[in-house]
Amino acid sequence: MLFTTLAVAAARERMTERLKRLTVEEIPLTAASGRVLAEDIHAPDDVPAFDRSTMDGFAVRAADTFGASEGLPAYLKVAGEVLMGGSPGGILNQGEAWRIPTGGMLPEGADAVVMVEHVEEAGPDIVAVLRPAAPEENVVRRGDDVRAGTVVANEGKRLRPQEVGLLSACGVVRVRVRKRPVVGVIGTGDELVSAEAIPAPGQVRDVNTPALAAAVEASGGVPVIFGTVQDELPVLRDILARAVGECDMVLLSGGSSVGTRDLTLQAIASLPGAEVLFHGLALKPGKPTVGAVVDGKAVFGLPGHPGSALLVFELLVRPLLEPELLKRVPLRVRLGRSLRSAPGREDYFRVRLVEKGGELVAEPILGKSGLIATLARADGLVRLSIDATGAEAGELVDLFLI
Repeated sequence: MLFTTLAVAAARERMTERLKRLTVEEIPLTAASGRVLAEDIHAPDDVPAFDRSTMDGFAVRAADTFGASEGLPAYLKVAGEVLMGGSPGGILNQGEAWRIPTGGMLPEGADAVVMVEHVEEAGPDIVAVLRPAAPEENVVRRGDDVRAGTVVANEGKRLRPQEVGLLSACGVVRVRVRKRPVVGVIGTGDELVSAEAIPAPGQVRDVNTPALAAAVEASGGVPVIFGTVQDELPVLRDILARAVGECDMVLLSGGSSVGTRDLTLQAIASLPGAEVLFHGLALKPGKPTVGAVVDGKAVFGLPGHPGSALLVFELLVRPLLEPELLKRVPLRVRLGRSLRSAPGREDYFRVRLVEKGGELVAEPILGKSGLIATLARADGLVRLSIDATGAEAGELVDLFLI
């Protein structure tokens, strides 16, 4: 299996079908933002729950206003008023108008609302309508927004504030969500020191551990950092075993290629019950990636290069934490300059988005592969397909925002 490269989609499918499903918990809707639904949610009630006005004005029968103009208004008797939050308590009859606020409940018999700007007071309890109203104008009917029984949020959806608001409007107060996955993060390499340390010659500060932990947090998981491990197989195996025992998923960075000191694959394969699903992806950057399952839990050996590690996280790890990303459709943007690729692998290029001629253009961020600052400058990733040999400037390409 050593570097028998696998397409990203195939690797994702192999991993997904072997994982245990996370346990489910029920929580208040007020605590559900950012959580992933464990089931479809059906609306228990219509939204809105009654016919209502969308404007301040007068509820009318539209037919009573037909032909109205400033020169020849339609005169209607003001027979009632709808108070905000209250029921009209009566019926609107032919030739009548009721005062009504935005959001007010439409009285029975009314089928339109004339905006207050199109009405003049013509005398005690008489208004002159200066323009005709069409049936259903400025009106929302019961259930126009959501019908009771319809699915308003799907299983696997990560709830945003707007979904929380919609569910609240439907009367949903508690939701069943997947437990937030606990993700262990392990850095490997004799050369790594912590961010607060002053590196000695040949040492570098650890980038992947805090970056991957932040990526886990942003994807709805709970990161647990197990520190940085030197390139010693017994030590790495012990820490990896502890992480697998305590977490739902484990990410190791570094030591996944074929060098003599790259021990990630050995450590993963040595765990009881470990099944290595792939070692090597048809991907650039990110080829030396290990994917395995241990007791139904995903274990990834990510490349040591930060750009590669974060790309593999985006393509393989994040969709496991946010399942709806499996259906994500890329944006289509124009490429700012030509790119070259090689058939047989997916190529991803970091880009920044700039406005040119009234449209967004993806400008590749140039720089040597080992540079880290380019990661922070990127707005997204341009993907060239596995059979592409490149893309020309001005060509439409796939873009994933990051």
